[in-house]
Amino acid sequence: MNTLTTATEAPPTATGRPVYRVTGRRVLASEWAKLWSLRSSWIILGLSLLFLVGFGLIASARYRSGIGSGHMNPEFARQNAVGLSLFGVNFTQLALGVLGVLVTAGEYSTGLIRSTLAAVPRRLPVLWSKAAVTGLVSLAVATTGAFVAFLFGSRIAAGTPGAMGFSHTGVVRSLLGAGLYLCLVGVIGTALGALLRSVAGGIAVLVAALMLIPGLVTLLPASWRDDISPCLPSNAGESMFAVTHDAAALTPGAGLLVLLGWTALALAGAAYRLMRRDA
Repeated sequence: MNTLTTATEAPPTATGRPVYRVTGRRVLASEWAKLWSLRSSWIILGLSLLFLVGFGLIASARYRSGIGSGHMNPEFARQNAVGLSLFGVNFTQLALGVLGVLVTAGEYSTGLIRSTLAAVPRRLPVLWSKAAVTGLVSLAVATTGAFVAFLFGSRIAAGTPGAMGFSHTGVVRSLLGAGLYLCLVGVIGTALGALLRSVAGGIAVLVAALMLIPGLVTLLPASWRDDISPCLPSNAGESMFAVTHDAAALTPGAGLLVLLGWTALALAGAAYRLMRRDA
């Protein structure tokens, strides 16, 4: 009886285990470790880099070989070295958006989210950390890919009407804008995964927002189309990395503000559901 009483009254720290506090830095480090521990993360990031650099080089080579043939599509013939080098952005945005969805919705599909939220009861730091990690990694990969694609793509396009170099006005801003756009797409994917809690649902909404809805908007009357189209996420993002802009497009700064608004809206919806609904 005395032995049982002594064991029951022993303090929790008698085992010698250190007591850890949940801090933002530790939650961030945990999400960083989770991201790099998944094979899918390495595959998607590798494909993102491949899409961005590979398609940029292919587009530049095709432009150079066909510019004087007279059979090239007129719109493609008006491209410059930046536009050609960033030809792979449309494919890369899907890859990084899917990565963001997997970072959050993947935990719901496996049930790991219960352990995560048990370790971080306040919940919201988990969402902010996942979004920050996905955004930073996407930014690093996308910006690196954009500069590498332009470094080699500009050499391929040298001596053609679309030739440009790093010293030309707007080139560096466009390359940085492409990296930032793809970073925000990754964050939006993270928010959609947390909001919908389904990998398939998150990817479906992501594809619809970036590719299907812009196509459907073109079917609207011109007066509506001109007002709606520039504010869609993909079109606002495109204005961030375009060297030249037409009258209907947003300026790079306005495009960034619109895309930040969409990102904030997605994160707000994810945060609301995370706080209101159990895992």
